[in-house]
Amino acid sequence: MATANPKSPPEQSDLSALKGRIPLIGLTGGIGSGKTAVSDLLAKFGAGIVDTDLIAHQITANNGAAIPLIKKEFGAEFIGADGSLERSKMRSLVFTKPEARKTLEAITHPLIRQETIRQAIQLSKEGSPYLVFVVPLLIESGSWLGIIDRLVVVDCPEEVQIERVMQRSNLAREEVEKILAAQASRQERLNHADMVIENQGSFRDLEREVQSLHQEILRIQK
Repeated sequence: MATANPKSPPEQSDLSALKGRIPLIGLTGGIGSGKTAVSDLLAKFGAGIVDTDLIAHQITANNGAAIPLIKKEFGAEFIGADGSLERSKMRSLVFTKPEARKTLEAITHPLIRQETIRQAIQLSKEGSPYLVFVVPLLIESGSWLGIIDRLVVVDCPEEVQIERVMQRSNLAREEVEKILAAQASRQERLNHADMVIENQGSFRDLEREVQSLHQEILRIQK
């Protein structure tokens, strides 16, 4: 299959212009660990949030930038009646065919990167004290560790992850375990972490942890 390669504008080709001007924080964790809850709290405390998973959903929603390319490469059967990506069908395909995953990533990754950079530059102009890049596969990407100033890992036991994802997404345990197997291990993420948020208690506990994290990141800026 041929692959598309959308290009970013030259003036937004990378995040190097922001390096040293504003703290760049990476936020990651396994599926179901609670990355969104942590990023929502950081946003409440004033952080600029760039959520790459949200961007990925936006570009594969109805009229999303990736939809025409996905339709061309994979066929109309991978586009739902509402015009968005048939996620369960695509998930089944990429888990069984590595070449399909590569084709999908060749379409989506440049578009996600372009929008990530656009949002980051905009948030820095708006005066955010620091930027948080929420990247589910940050460790696996191999590129983010050279960009960010600090890596925050949201952590909880694997069994907690499985239960959360089964409840929220109505997926079978086997499907969740396949997703976990395709991600970096819990220990791999912790090995790279500069800061760890433990998320297996109450929301109040999480809020206290995130507030402490916020204050620690502000000290980096100073």
